[in-house]
Amino acid sequence: MTTTTTGPAEPRTPAALPGPRPRTPGWKRLQRAVQYALMVLLALFCVVPFAWVVFTAVDADGGPTIGLPAFTLDNFVRFFTDGGTPRLLLNSVIVSFSATALNLACGVFGAYGLSRYRFRGRTTFMFAILLIRVIPPPATIVALYLLMVKMHLDDSYIGLILVEAAAALPITLWLLKGTIDAVPYELEEAAWLDGNSRFGAIRRIVLPLVGPGLGAAAMLSFMAVWGDFLTPLVLLQSPDLYPLSIGLFRSFTAFNQVDWGVLAASAVVYMAPPAVLYLFLRRHLMRSSLGGALKG
Repeated sequence: MTTTTTGPAEPRTPAALPGPRPRTPGWKRLQRAVQYALMVLLALFCVVPFAWVVFTAVDADGGPTIGLPAFTLDNFVRFFTDGGTPRLLLNSVIVSFSATALNLACGVFGAYGLSRYRFRGRTTFMFAILLIRVIPPPATIVALYLLMVKMHLDDSYIGLILVEAAAALPITLWLLKGTIDAVPYELEEAAWLDGNSRFGAIRRIVLPLVGPGLGAAAMLSFMAVWGDFLTPLVLLQSPDLYPLSIGLFRSFTAFNQVDWGVLAASAVVYMAPPAVLYLFLRRHLMRSSLGGALKG
């Protein structure tokens, strides 16, 4: 039997101790402090107006300054029980939802035609559509008003809805065209072989797959119409047809004393529908995907 002998173990070298951390130069610390200070000031600049609206809306003694509120819901009660403010909210809901629905109906078929049909000048036509959004709205509002007067649609729901839907249509066309381009044409051909018409294939194949695009277009269109101030101000003359955006303006510019509590409550109610719509569509946009249609 042989034995193997080993030599003495080599001594372990001690691990190198970390050296002292290099000190940050003073000018870098000053630069970082200035950056944080600017970020804090910017955050306060954005948050303080919303904080004033929320605090004043629930303050029994609300005023033009921000402070801890004496909590009450009387401002919201007066908003919904007053004779004029609920009508303003109803007008905004009618115009915004109607214009959004009309915008999506025209946008889907227009974007489908631009996506599936090839014709001369299509690219130029697409950029010409987008050029409409480049022109500032005040530059065309007088022409739109004269057009509505000639068509006897001024001072009416229909005229305002048509103008609002048309104003948001270019963005909807561009957004939905890109979404429809991502839908494979073979899926529609398969639907035609199964006996579906072109409109049937659009309803059963294309529309379910462009859900994210439809949701995004609906959200953008609704927010544009809901927050529009200039168009209803010019096209409408009857106070009974005014939306809530003009109602807020008239309340703030009234000759008598401003009711800050009701004004802030109106602003909170005015912000609520777009926020709820965003949260609702965001959840459904995350669920929708084209990947499920391409599996298998």
